[in-house]
Amino acid sequence: MVTRRPPLIAPKRRLPTPLVALSLALLAGCGGGEKAESPLSAQAMAAIGQRPGAPREALARAVDELFTDPMLGETRALVVMHRGRIVAERYAPGYGPDTKLIGWSMSKTITGVLIGLLISDGRLTLDESAPVPSWQRPGDPRGEITLRQLLQMRSGLRHVESTTPAGDADTVRMLALDGRDDMAAYAEAQPLVSEPGSHWEYSTATSVILADIAARALTDSRDPAARRQAVSDYLRSRLFMPAGMPSATPEFDAAGTMIGGSMIHATARDWGRFGEFLRSNGTIGGVRIVPSDWVGFMLAPAPHNPGYGAQVWLNRPQPSGQEELFPGRGKANIFAAIGHLGQYVIVSPDQELTVVRLGKTDHAMRPALVRKLADIVQLYNQD
Repeated sequence: MVTRRPPLIAPKRRLPTPLVALSLALLAGCGGGEKAESPLSAQAMAAIGQRPGAPREALARAVDELFTDPMLGETRALVVMHRGRIVAERYAPGYGPDTKLIGWSMSKTITGVLIGLLISDGRLTLDESAPVPSWQRPGDPRGEITLRQLLQMRSGLRHVESTTPAGDADTVRMLALDGRDDMAAYAEAQPLVSEPGSHWEYSTATSVILADIAARALTDSRDPAARRQAVSDYLRSRLFMPAGMPSATPEFDAAGTMIGGSMIHATARDWGRFGEFLRSNGTIGGVRIVPSDWVGFMLAPAPHNPGYGAQVWLNRPQPSGQEELFPGRGKANIFAAIGHLGQYVIVSPDQELTVVRLGKTDHAMRPALVRKLADIVQLYNQD
């Protein structure tokens, strides 16, 4: 009988395929290697100019992710302007340079500039009682509310911006339900719940009140058509055309009040030009459109909320803890017009930069979107 000896070297055993893949992945991690980035498409690179002022491929990748990452929502338009030039521009299918897109609450910032123009014309006064007729009755405490307090969201008027169910929110009731035919009347009828100036409360209704005040400053007529015409003509001649924003189009309610808190439309390029106008302290091509001290006022932190100015958001911490921008990641003087569902005009004066993003991103995805926009801004660090 022959006894077989075990081999001196055991035969190799083939690992199951999934285990092989896992082992290779672990080895790659132990070796400190980085995952190779996927190559960029021709479309991604074509969206970026040859000299964008930042690393071109990194900018192309950041922009591409806005359009391809489903966790960021739907980006419809992206424009980056550096030193006054468009250096990156991209659109989703069905959208283009001539497409007017709604600004939602970015409209508030245009309304803020409108009030500044009327003040510079001597038609309104910042620190006097806001000229709302229903507030001027003897003994009405709302007569103490000033334009400054309205602009800084410190009116003290009762307001619920959003809640559940949505139909209980004043914003929804004013825009779509019982207040829709005369939005200013709905907003101005609200009682005080705190002393004017003592409390900050974000309010789309406040911007509608400002739009109504603007219309009253421009015409004595209560005819809706006359009110629409007066405000439209003034905005076009004093802001939209001088600032190079010919596509800008406001909507009005049935009473002829501009829906100044949410319903101004413009192309992505014209939203970018609006950001550049603010970055240049109210000038375009050296021509002053609005006093520089007005832009300074809009960008100064409001009492009770250092992260908000006058109808514009600032890159500073919010008292609620929910950040609208990215304090700590970007320069303190960055500011933005921000709208519902992820509309952004982000302006960084030190970096000579304006970034426009228009699209549709649900609330839960907004933090990830903001981080990606911060990535784009940080590519322009001058340090």
